[in-house]
Amino acid sequence: MTDTLPFQVQTKEARLDHYLAVTHPDLSRSRWKQLIEAGHVTLNGTPVTKPRTSLSSGDELICTLPDPTPVGLVAVEIPIEILYEDRDLIVVNKEAGLVTHPAPGHEADTLVNALLFHCSDLQGIGGELRPGIVHRLDKDTSGVLVVAKNEQAVAALVAQFSAHTTEKEYRALVWGHPRPPQGTIREPVGRHPVHRKKMAVTSKGREAITRYETLSKGPLSAELRVRIETGRTHQIRVHLSHMGHPIAGDTVYGRARHGLPEGLELHRQMLHAHTLKLTHPRDQRPMEFTAPLPPDFLAARALLVDVK
Repeated sequence: MTDTLPFQVQTKEARLDHYLAVTHPDLSRSRWKQLIEAGHVTLNGTPVTKPRTSLSSGDELICTLPDPTPVGLVAVEIPIEILYEDRDLIVVNKEAGLVTHPAPGHEADTLVNALLFHCSDLQGIGGELRPGIVHRLDKDTSGVLVVAKNEQAVAALVAQFSAHTTEKEYRALVWGHPRPPQGTIREPVGRHPVHRKKMAVTSKGREAITRYETLSKGPLSAELRVRIETGRTHQIRVHLSHMGHPIAGDTVYGRARHGLPEGLELHRQMLHAHTLKLTHPRDQRPMEFTAPLPPDFLAARALLVDVK
C-alpha cells in the first residue's frame, strides 16, 4: 500500500532533501533525492522535482512513498535459524552450504531468497523490495550474519562496518600449531595474480589485519579464536594459509590431507562466525549475538583437537 506523509515545516529555512532526511530518517538522503526528482513530493500543493528547493516555516509538504518495486528475486521456503529480529534487523545463524546472495548457479537457493519468504515487513532498499545485505559469509562458512530491513538500518550498519566499530569473532580449526600461539597478521590481501577466482597475500592488495589466539591443541590441529579488523574477501582463510596453517577442510587455500583420524570427513572449511557485536541502528544500544558451534565443527574438533 502506498504511504502518504504530510509535513509542516517548523524551521525558518531549510533545503528540501536535507529537511526530509532529518525529519524522516527511515529513508536515506539519496533515496529522498530520488523520490523528489521522480515527482513524489509536493510543496504547498505544487509538485517539486529539485532536491535543493528552499523551504520556509509554515510550508506544507506531502510526500507519496510508492510501494517497493519487486526486483525479480524469488521468495523460497528455506529453513533458517533466527537469532534475533525486530523491525530494523534480522540476525541469522547461517548454515554452511548456504550462499548469501543470488549469483550465477545460485539464483533461488540463497539466504536472500529465504529472507524474502520469511520477512513480511521488509521496507525496501533504494525503492527495491529486497533485504539489505551489509556483510557476507562464504558459502561454506557458518555463523552469525546481520541483515537490514530498511534504508536507515542499511546506512547505519554499513557505516559501522566501514569504520570497523563492529566486533567479529570467529572459531577456526587449522592444521598444525601456530607459532607464536597468538599474534596479529598484517598482510595486504587482493586478487590472486594468476588464479583470478582466488585471493592472495599480495603487495597490490588492500590492508588486512587478522588477530588470532590458540584455544587448544591436538596432535594434528589447533582451535583458534580469530578476530578481524578489516573485512577483505576470504581474509581469514588467506591469512592463516599464508602463515602455514590453513583451515581444516579448505580445499581452495589448503591442501589435500591424507591420514585423517578414522571417522572424520571434512566437507567444508572449519570456519565459524561465532560472535558479532554492533550498535543498533535506531536507538544505538550495544548488541551482541552468538551462534553456537555447529555439529560438524564439534565433531571435527573432537577428533582433531580434543584427543590427546
